[in-house]
Amino acid sequence: MTKKFFGTDGIRGRVGEAPITAEFMLKLGWASGKVFSREDRGLILIGKDTRVSGYMFESALEAGLASAGVDVALLGPMPTPANAYLTRTFNASAGIVISASHNAYYDNGIKFFSGSGAKLSDEVELAIESELESDMQMVASDKIGKVSRINDAAGRYIEFCKSCFSSQSNLRGMKIALDCAHGATYHIAPNVFRELGATVIEMGAEPDGFNINAEGGSTKPELLQKLVLEERADLGIALDGDGDRLIMVDSAGEVVDGDELLFIIADAAHRSKRLSGGVVGTQMSNFGLEEALSERNVPFVRAAVGDRYVLAELAKRDWVLGGESSGHLLCLNVTTTGDGIISALQVLAAMLEFDSSLSELKTGMKKYPQHMINVACKKKVDLGSQVAVTKAVAQTEKQLGGRGRVLLRPSGTEPVVRVMVEGEDESTVVSLTEDLARVVSAELG
Repeated sequence: MTKKFFGTDGIRGRVGEAPITAEFMLKLGWASGKVFSREDRGLILIGKDTRVSGYMFESALEAGLASAGVDVALLGPMPTPANAYLTRTFNASAGIVISASHNAYYDNGIKFFSGSGAKLSDEVELAIESELESDMQMVASDKIGKVSRINDAAGRYIEFCKSCFSSQSNLRGMKIALDCAHGATYHIAPNVFRELGATVIEMGAEPDGFNINAEGGSTKPELLQKLVLEERADLGIALDGDGDRLIMVDSAGEVVDGDELLFIIADAAHRSKRLSGGVVGTQMSNFGLEEALSERNVPFVRAAVGDRYVLAELAKRDWVLGGESSGHLLCLNVTTTGDGIISALQVLAAMLEFDSSLSELKTGMKKYPQHMINVACKKKVDLGSQVAVTKAVAQTEKQLGGRGRVLLRPSGTEPVVRVMVEGEDESTVVSLTEDLARVVSAELG
């Protein structure tokens, strides 16, 4: 069945436009409460990031859940991965996060976690959508859910993060520039790194409801690069609005993206003979990551873009490491979902273990130049059946000589086809991408 509301990462959109309205959130709370309470009354945790609309949607979800007879515990502003962790430790039926991740404040959304701290299955999402089609009927007054607040939620999660770092190590003597994107980690991340011994220079830690992701975070690391250089920091850490993504900056002010960070974590585990299985990337993962892992005889496979697809591939193969170029990394040997703070700690542990700088660790992977052009597409077209496109792709791959790759991918969110080429020489890559995009455009026109 096709889902009406749920996308690859929950439900998301512009605040005030369906379905991101208070009315819908009330019904969503009731519908999800009905599904999660089928076996028992249960408990559902609600967390949120720092955008202003989160307060409104928190109240609506709380009312909907209580009207379905479900108990609710409020976490307040908390990173998405903290919700996953606390859902497990409280033995809750589910966790709900109110967040639009790296989007601007005028967007918002809902993410769910199962009682095990994992993303919901398609079956559960479809069950919730089925309930949304029903008339909302409140339980009897003596069955209404109770609502409480977990006042020590932040402290619990800080201790969990610290427990993921070896008790035999510390960050004393390390200077870290930290960008919290004015998001959900603002009161968490600085404490984690400071309590492990680092000197922390923070930015993006003064949320006002409107500045989340505005001038920084994992999607806009330029100010962090400048701060690293000004403060002569050992490295920079950039998180996104809900704390599940990580981008880093080395001491020279160079960005270290998700592919490079995934390589560093995998390479450290491989060298220490701790790596279980291989690594999962996506269609967008840099060819250099695949090549570097191949040189180390570490298996690498690609999943569709989206952390749920990476997670599914890891589960299928019983592997523990995967991620995306955007910095959404999965370290399933440590936690159940993408966690920017936990991922950063894995990288810092590798630096200490091998007495190397961030810059030195990333040199094991050669990043290939990558160029992408979005070609407008008004209707769905099977590009594989277009003779001219197939021929152009084959010719492009021939010119790359096995030292690069071609990707044509319809966007899941925009009416475009993404045309991407990777190769060793940047000017050649740009030229080949432009040539291929012209062919694709002609066929789609």
